[in-house]
Amino acid sequence: MPVIAVVDYDMGNLHSVCKGIEKAGATPKITDSAKEISLADAVVLPGVGAFDPAVQHLRERNLEQPIKDAIASGKPFLGICLGLQILFESSAEGTQPGLGIIKGKVRRFQHEPGITIPHMGWNQLEFTQPKSILWEHLPANPWVYFVHSYYVDPTDPQVRAATVTHGTQTITAAIAKENLMAVQFHPEKSSNIGLQILSNFVSQVREQIAA
Repeated sequence: MPVIAVVDYDMGNLHSVCKGIEKAGATPKITDSAKEISLADAVVLPGVGAFDPAVQHLRERNLEQPIKDAIASGKPFLGICLGLQILFESSAEGTQPGLGIIKGKVRRFQHEPGITIPHMGWNQLEFTQPKSILWEHLPANPWVYFVHSYYVDPTDPQVRAATVTHGTQTITAAIAKENLMAVQFHPEKSSNIGLQILSNFVSQVREQIAA
């Protein structure tokens, strides 16, 4: 089975992510070791919490360069929730620089009548890259589970793989660029749809190993 490094920087719900990866047919390995990240077949960067502590913890554990190296190596990489946001250059939530792997900023939802912030619960995806491997075997506009007050705003709209609408605000729900994929929602909490997304990611890992 493919080995997937799950990056541990004290900011993720690692247990449920690992259970999802196992169900999808891969072996998760929780690690903060640069060597283990480099040896893994793929990398998952989960995350819950605030932007500044997340990037601080990553840097304190010397994980910034191993993450960048893993993405540059071409191995499949999946960011989840805060693990999507810290790939960007900066966030309205804090003052620390992000990893800057994707150009753009993290912004906060605007208050408007009738919506709650955080955006929390089930909502429907609108695919902007319908042929992305992440969406294989999914119905149109699938329901997934979100918990967030901030969202990514990529400089290049071409990296958007899906959007979601909360109130009148349509924002980026997922990005995909070559081997780098990341989602704002929680696939590990998104029932069968989420499991299919994780299975699609694992399928890509298998294809890369076989190639």
